[in-house]
Amino acid sequence: MANRPLNDDEVLSEMNKMVAFIKQEALEKAREIKVKADEEFAIEKAKLVKQEQQAIDAQYEKKRKGAETAQKIAHSTLTNKSRLKLLQQREEHLQDLFESARSQIVELASQEGRYVQFLEGVISQGFLSLLEPEAVVRAREKDEEVVKKAVESSQKIYKDISGREIKVTVEPSLTNSLAGGVVLVSGTGRIVIDNTLDERLKLLEDRMLPEIRYDLFGANENRKFFN
Repeated sequence: MANRPLNDDEVLSEMNKMVAFIKQEALEKAREIKVKADEEFAIEKAKLVKQEQQAIDAQYEKKRKGAETAQKIAHSTLTNKSRLKLLQQREEHLQDLFESARSQIVELASQEGRYVQFLEGVISQGFLSLLEPEAVVRAREKDEEVVKKAVESSQKIYKDISGREIKVTVEPSLTNSLAGGVVLVSGTGRIVIDNTLDERLKLLEDRMLPEIRYDLFGANENRKFFN
């Protein structure tokens, strides 16, 4: 039978077949891209968690070495009673400063407007560090309602930045003796981020202690090397 030109219906039928084939190919390619993206996300997330664990290990090792160094210094100062007394007075002065700072952060927690802003910041920061679909936010019992308000805003901030949703449970399980703030826990419970005011003040004290000592008491005459 001799070949003949296709009529309009046959042409339309062939075009529909081609369109269906192209659409199926596109859907399969899209699925491949999604699988690849999910794999890359899982790899990157595991890398970030590992880096954070290494950073925490390094931080604790640094603190341990710092504690050993402080112990050796304390031992050597025992040979000079007058110098030890001076160091003690300086330390008491520093503690007075830290107590003053603590009283100010306690005051922050009593000002709802400023406190909510602080909570939104640390909770959003915590969500972005966790990168989990679920999280638990632990708060002081008396902060439960204000933390829930901050969590709602933080969920929106997190979604705007990451494009992801996060399911959050607020647990009023922290002691009211704390100055304020929250502790964030990943859905699996394996990652804990302490964003309480007390812990942040402690970290700030550790970080700024050398600078504060220098500002208050001047350079250490026994120090031979400087950064």
